[in-house]
Amino acid sequence: MKNWTWNADNGDGTYRNPILYTDYSDPDVVRVGGDYYLVASSFCNTPALPVLHSKDLVNWEMLSYVLEQIDEPGYEKPQHGHGVWAPAIRYHDGFFYVYYPMPDEGIFMCKAKDAAGPWSKPVCVKAAKGWIDPCPLWDDDGRAWLVNAFAKSRSGIKSILHVSPMSPDGERLLDDGVDVFDGHNTQPTIEGPKFYKRNGYYYILAPAGSVKTGWQTALRSRNVYGPYEEKIVMMQGDSAINGPHQGGWTTTLSGEDWFIHFQDVGNAGRIVHLQPMRWENDWPVIGADTGEGYGVPVSVYRKPDCGCNNDASGSENPISANAVSHSENQISRSEENAIYSPADSDDFTGTRLCLQWQWNANHRDSWYRLEQPGLRLFAQHCDGPLCNAAHLLLQKWTAPAFTVRIQLDLSDLKEGDTAGLISFGRFYTALAFEKEGDALYLTQISGTIGGDEAATRYGAVSQGPASVGMQVFADGTGQFYFPDVTGVWRTVGERFSFTPGVWVGAKYGLFASHRQMAGSTPGSLKVSKVEVSMEQLIE
Repeated sequence: MKNWTWNADNGDGTYRNPILYTDYSDPDVVRVGGDYYLVASSFCNTPALPVLHSKDLVNWEMLSYVLEQIDEPGYEKPQHGHGVWAPAIRYHDGFFYVYYPMPDEGIFMCKAKDAAGPWSKPVCVKAAKGWIDPCPLWDDDGRAWLVNAFAKSRSGIKSILHVSPMSPDGERLLDDGVDVFDGHNTQPTIEGPKFYKRNGYYYILAPAGSVKTGWQTALRSRNVYGPYEEKIVMMQGDSAINGPHQGGWTTTLSGEDWFIHFQDVGNAGRIVHLQPMRWENDWPVIGADTGEGYGVPVSVYRKPDCGCNNDASGSENPISANAVSHSENQISRSEENAIYSPADSDDFTGTRLCLQWQWNANHRDSWYRLEQPGLRLFAQHCDGPLCNAAHLLLQKWTAPAFTVRIQLDLSDLKEGDTAGLISFGRFYTALAFEKEGDALYLTQISGTIGGDEAATRYGAVSQGPASVGMQVFADGTGQFYFPDVTGVWRTVGERFSFTPGVWVGAKYGLFASHRQMAGSTPGSLKVSKVEVSMEQLIE
């Protein structure tokens, strides 16, 4: 079931920003032949570390996840704000490499022949607390390097970039490395470095000045350890794109340079933008050129010339466009010039969960069953607040305003079960069906992460087929809906305000919980369809 609420391709040879109105924070990108691959942070959600695929840098869809579970202690429960932070993706010697930090555990690497997987088990490249934002570079002479930043919350250090020599296989650091740049005076909070080499210069592209109000900085040096010259190469200027924050550079087969980065917009999280890029005196200029040596973000621009019919010689990763083949079980490979976006609606007709879905922590396959069609969620034990439940099945926002309609079957809910639709951020609220005795009640459950949770019961409803809805308004508020006996949608409860989560945007999704009671047996929730659209439930 393919449907989406946002697409950046204008269909006339131009695109609009953001290219993804979705919380793919800290994006990095690489081209292999005529294909582009993007990775992003995923924090404590699983499967973890999403990989997206594109043929033109504008139209993207989900391809795979690097990690099925987070293989570190404690992630069987949600660890909000922890887990997989900003990754980097590179292609080297026939393998895709993804490096990612876990700020409490260290820096890890996975690799794969095919970006669709399977991915190798993680290798711990550096066990350390507070080392973040790693990016590798394989040098012309075969040596390998790793650049990283530091999280003050864990290490007590910030605004410092660090380079370490790395084994050529990318699996370990060879020594303690060197601090190569101190941004305290001119580039405060510099982080998210991406490492490149061009025309004999080592380049580190990194954001500074904070997530919401900062800019893009370029550093360059003839020596990998510096000293590095510095230059601001993109800032917000008179555009509406605040930040603009962390991202990565890629070059098309035709030789054009482009830069992907994120913008923090609050409730929807950190959405993804595409900027033109050019070189001037061996410095990049990103965005619309101001004539002053830096650029500002574009809102509408011509699409990249990806040059898929051109010879790849001399460009980034100069291999055949057919060198990487994707598994048909993962993705139907998108054609050049097709218009598409990551899916948001779902009718659960496949043999596996669609890739937009993630659990709130490490998950178990026994929590659900695909019934082709339909998804059955088996109620999981939950005596605490919903924010601490790993079995929330969530997806990201895909537009600034949209409507969600969910078709359910409540007939297998048992005594002590609570199940339904949830909106999840630091503030979360759910419109749920609560089974008590022989009765089924419509209930709204609301709370805050780390705070209190409360429930309001609205009345009894019939068992069997049902629908619930939620509308996300452009002003940052939301409203739940439930149809009356005639099928007309009616508001339920008060209009509420969304909040983003911990380093992530707000999400929405499904859950089925069971409150342990004497002699009780958990039931299940059947979900027939999740439909996301721009249509309002009530005009």
